[in-house]
Amino acid sequence: MQIAKHRVVSIEYTLTDDEGTVLDTSRGREPLVYLHGVGAMIPGLEAALTDKVAGDALEVRVPPAEAYGERDDGLIQQARRSQLQGVPEVEVGMQFQASGPEGRQIVTVIAVDGDQVTLDANHPLAGVPLNFAVEVVSVRAATAQELQHGHIHGPHGHDH
Repeated sequence: MQIAKHRVVSIEYTLTDDEGTVLDTSRGREPLVYLHGVGAMIPGLEAALTDKVAGDALEVRVPPAEAYGERDDGLIQQARRSQLQGVPEVEVGMQFQASGPEGRQIVTVIAVDGDQVTLDANHPLAGVPLNFAVEVVSVRAATAQELQHGHIHGPHGHDH
């Protein structure tokens, strides 16, 4: 069965940056399982996987525009330490969930200077070309319930 919209796809993958640093991998864990064609995967990788079948292996370079987008300096903002309630010690690298105009998002502390904290709402991989080594493990039709809910159920998905 080929990968197409509304198919449940299971892949093994290793993600690296252009320097070859491993950013993420499914090796040593369960394969990544997702519902194809519903926005659950970055667009560049999803497009490259379309029409592949179980057993196919591929290497894909995804530019930032087809992954997490380009970095946007407008998403870097200043806040006072007191605005980060319930956090006694704020340090560079900490991440918080914040509510913004586009809903909930993760912000990362990129600088602390006295009472001023600099927060970055860009995705950590924004502006980074992504290199995937992927092996398609399995492909199956989604169930009616999975299609209705827009995500997979059962093994490696979630159950209701």
